[in-house]
Amino acid sequence: MDIHEYQAKALLHEFGMPIPKGGIAYSPEQATYRAMELGGEKWVVKAQIHSGARGKAGGVKVCASENEVMDAASAMLGRRLVTNQTGPGGKLVGRLYIEEATDIEREIYVAFVLDRAAERIVCVASAAGGMDIEEIADTEPDSIIRVEIEPAVGMQDFQAREIAFALGLGAAQLAEAVKALKACYRAFRDLDATMVEVNPMVVTKDGRILALDAKMGFDDNALFRRPQISELRDKSQEDPREMNAADRGLSYVGLDGNIGCIINGAGLAMATMDMIKHVGGEPANFLDIGGGASPERVAKAISLVLSDRGVSAILVNIFAGINRCDWVAEGVIQAMQKLDVPVPVVVRLSGTNVELGRQILADSDVRLETADTLAEAAEKAVEAAAAHEATLTG
Repeated sequence: MDIHEYQAKALLHEFGMPIPKGGIAYSPEQATYRAMELGGEKWVVKAQIHSGARGKAGGVKVCASENEVMDAASAMLGRRLVTNQTGPGGKLVGRLYIEEATDIEREIYVAFVLDRAAERIVCVASAAGGMDIEEIADTEPDSIIRVEIEPAVGMQDFQAREIAFALGLGAAQLAEAVKALKACYRAFRDLDATMVEVNPMVVTKDGRILALDAKMGFDDNALFRRPQISELRDKSQEDPREMNAADRGLSYVGLDGNIGCIINGAGLAMATMDMIKHVGGEPANFLDIGGGASPERVAKAISLVLSDRGVSAILVNIFAGINRCDWVAEGVIQAMQKLDVPVPVVVRLSGTNVELGRQILADSDVRLETADTLAEAAEKAVEAAAAHEATLTG
């Protein structure tokens, strides 16, 4: 789960990260009022969407008067902001963050991420932060600083000092830099985050260190014990298919293809999508229904896949371990009898009671195709999708 910039800043500030003063606004009038509250001579109006590169897309404006704040807010609110991270559909701007302008001396990049191979939290930093950090990572990879953190002891002061020195920070900023880095680490650890990114963390002209922008992502599986984090969820920023799946206890990732996938187990799902690609097709989603393929769960999964209008065929690929193939077959049949499924369906079953499950499918009056192997199922799904699309266009 991702959250907005202003929410991430507030969380980091609770752990000791210094941030500029700012306030949230939902209308141009409220944006102007926030600027008046903050005082000063310049303000920054920032569109709040779950995406980076907002500045390059016109989602960040520096304003020198209250009228400019009003105009910038009017231009952003209700607009779909398209960045290189949102895709062509963009993200709808429903709220703004009005922040006091900062006199910037230097911009620095700092992030904490999970290195699954090393089984460590890793601090990634660069002395060149800002909007071009992706290009710098590609062109100058040796300039990126990486420090692994031992989970048993956490981030130590000496590690934070090493990072600060490597970033070229002077003695005047050392203590504040250590405090900021450890604040990021503690927020990552204590809130079950998967990513904390401060880009840029700036050194102001008067020597202060501030988080000028921040992003945080969280482990969905840990939200049950972090109610204060789950309350920050903005469903308007999420793929509606993924949001609906999460509300129904299903794991769903939307893709751009035309073959809907209903599978149990993440490994099997990845293998299925690879096979679909191998035979020339494109998966429309990653949908893992988990261990319990009950009729109700299968019905929810089929309904969810059909909500994607780009789906031209559905591939159900179930390996029954804890479950039984006869239960799964009965679930698929009941689900298809209950739902009006306008696209062809291919079912491949394997595992416990597979012969009985296949027999139940064969004896049913439901229109579907069966396959014995994953390769056969993928080929049939691709052919069925092509035939369905040809019928619609012909």
